[in-house]
Amino acid sequence: MHYTVELQWKATHAHIGVLGWLTTGFIGLIYSIYKDAAETGLAKAQFWFYNIGLPFLLVGMMMVYIDVPRWLFELFVSGGGIAVAFSVLLFLVNVFKHVRSSS
Repeated sequence: MHYTVELQWKATHAHIGVLGWLTTGFIGLIYSIYKDAAETGLAKAQFWFYNIGLPFLLVGMMMVYIDVPRWLFELFVSGGGIAVAFSVLLFLVNVFKHVRSSS
């Protein structure tokens, strides 16, 4: 992006950074610290919803810049976004149910 000065991709690039790296790293960090939360059924469901929804969302966001049918764009962005949002909700429920303070 920087080398070619193609700045129309900056919003997609930022979302890939936040969703693809920062959020994934944060979830992994929490699960590596609180192993009990990582071994629940909620964690497994959260993992699959996130890792299936994220590529669809990011590819859908890149479809803004190419000529695809509107329904396909909506399917990827909406479907992937709903799956990622649901996985974050599952993550929060899992953390509140299974993470206890050590004090």
